[in-house]
Amino acid sequence: MRVRGNDYRVLRPAEDFTPRLTVSVIVPAYGGQDKLDLALAALARQTYPAELTEVVVVDNGSTPPLRLPDTRPPGTRLIVCDRPGRAAARNAGLAEAGGDVVHWLDSDVLPAPGAVEAHMRWHHVAPYLVVTGYIRFTDVPVPAELPDDLEQAFEPAEPHGWIVELVERTDGLTDNPQRPFSLHVGGATSVSARLIEAAGPMDEDLVLGQDTEMGYRLAQAGAVFVPEPRARAYHLGPTMRMRDKERIDRVSHAFVADRIPSYRWLRSHPGRQWKVPYVTAVVDGTAGYESVRGTVDALLAGTVADLSVVVTGPWESLQRERRAPLADPGLDLVLVHGHYLHEGRVRLRDTPVVDPAVPYVLRLPRGWAPGEDSLARLLDLCRDEGLGLVNVLLDESPHGVVAARLERTSAFARARLLARPGEDLDDVVDEVAGVTWVEGETYAFTTEPAAVTGRRGVLRARDEAQAEAARLAKEVERLRGQVGKWREEAGKWRKSTVELRRDVSALRRQLAAANRAQQSMRALLSTTVKRALGKRPRA
Repeated sequence: MRVRGNDYRVLRPAEDFTPRLTVSVIVPAYGGQDKLDLALAALARQTYPAELTEVVVVDNGSTPPLRLPDTRPPGTRLIVCDRPGRAAARNAGLAEAGGDVVHWLDSDVLPAPGAVEAHMRWHHVAPYLVVTGYIRFTDVPVPAELPDDLEQAFEPAEPHGWIVELVERTDGLTDNPQRPFSLHVGGATSVSARLIEAAGPMDEDLVLGQDTEMGYRLAQAGAVFVPEPRARAYHLGPTMRMRDKERIDRVSHAFVADRIPSYRWLRSHPGRQWKVPYVTAVVDGTAGYESVRGTVDALLAGTVADLSVVVTGPWESLQRERRAPLADPGLDLVLVHGHYLHEGRVRLRDTPVVDPAVPYVLRLPRGWAPGEDSLARLLDLCRDEGLGLVNVLLDESPHGVVAARLERTSAFARARLLARPGEDLDDVVDEVAGVTWVEGETYAFTTEPAAVTGRRGVLRARDEAQAEAARLAKEVERLRGQVGKWREEAGKWRKSTVELRRDVSALRRQLAAANRAQQSMRALLSTTVKRALGKRPRA
C-alpha cells in the first residue's frame, strides 16, 4: 500500500502480528544513574521479544561513569562517547546499532510495557515510517524501584501538549500538514534504519533543535510520520524546553533557520542566503553564454531570493592557460565559468546533483527562462495542492515535448523507495503526492533574448517598486493621522449633534406643553363665554 502525503491510515497494521524485525533502542545518558536504572527496568518489561531487541546505552561523559544495573534487557551494552552533546551520543549509539529499526529513548523516560510493540507493529507494515509515542510528564519524586503499575504511580501527569495540539489540529497529521517532521522527538521515537541511512546521522554542529532538523531530513528522504497513542511513556520531570521555552527557542531558531527551509517565518529577510536554500534550479551550462546568462540572471532577479542555481558543464576540462582566448573552441564555457564563479547563489558542477535537503528542484531545458514571478507561482501551486511534480509545457512539436519541471524532493524520495523495477518514477510520484501540467505561457516562461537579457532591469524595477512602497507607506501613515483628526473632529460634531438634539427635544417638550396649555386656555375661555351668554336676559 502506498501512502499519499502523510495519510498513514491506509496502512492498517495488524493487532496480532508475527514479530520478525529487530530493533535497536539507543539511550544516551549524562549522569542520572537512578533514572537510567528505571528506564532499563522498564525496557526489561517490554512485550516485544527480547531476542529481537538490543539496547545501546551511551555514557556521554558522566562523572562518575555510568554502569548497567542488574535489571535490564538481555541484549544491553554500555558504550562511552567522549564527544559532548546528545546528538554526538545518539550518533555513537547509531554507529553500534544493528537493528532494522532504531528507537530513540531518553534515559529519563519510562516506556509502558507495550510501548515498543506498539511502535514495531507499524514498522512491520512499511519500511519508511517514523513513529512517535505519547509521553506524559510527571513531577512525582523518582522512586527507588520501578512501580508495578506506571499509570497508577505517575498519574495525574501532564501530556506532551504541543504534540497533542499538532495531532489534533491536523487530523492526526493526515490533513496535508506542512511540517509533520516536527513529530520527530528524541524522547520516544522509532525510525526505519533504512530511512536513517538515506537521511544521515544527527547534525552535531547544532546547539539545539537536532531532533527537529533530523526529522526534516527524514521527511526529505521520503518518511511518513505516525503518532501512536498506545506507545505510552512517562518522563521523569519536565524537559528543558518546558522549563525555559523562550530562551530555548531563541537559541534553536538561530541555527535551524539555516537548515530547515520549511520554517519560512524564520527566513523573513528578503536577501539572505542560507545553508540549505528553499529551491535549487538546474541549468545546462553548455547552451551558450548568452542563453545561459539570460536564464541564470532571470532566476537570480526573480521574486524568490531563497534559491541556488546549479549550472552544469565540464568545468574541470577548461584550459587554465589561454594564449588565444578568441580562438578557444570552449570559449562560451569559459565565459559562463568566469561570469558566475564568484556568485554566491550559483554552483558550477559537472553533474546536476542537488543537495537532498533542498525541498524543491526546478529543472529548466536549454534556452528557456522564467518570468519574474514564475517560480513563486509554481511553488504556490505545488504547496497549495500538495503536489510532487509540476510539469510546465513550454513547446510541443512532432519532435517531442519541451517542459520544465518543479519537483518536490520528498515526493521523489518516497517514490524511489516504493518504485518497482522498471516502473516510471513520475507515475509513482503521482500516486504518493500528485502530478499536474501547466502552460508555460501562462507562467511567463520565454526564449526571447530581449525578454531574457532584459531581466537585468528587474532589480532596478524592484528597487523602484520598493521606493514607491516606502513612499506609499509614508502616505498611509499621513492619511492615518488625518483620519485620526477627522475622527476627533467627527467626535466633536457627534457630541454637538447630541447636545443639539437634546436641546431640540427640550424645546419640543416645552412647545408641546405650551400647546397643551393653550388648548386648555381655549377650552376654559369657550366654557366661560358659553356660561356668560347663557345668563344674559332675553329681549
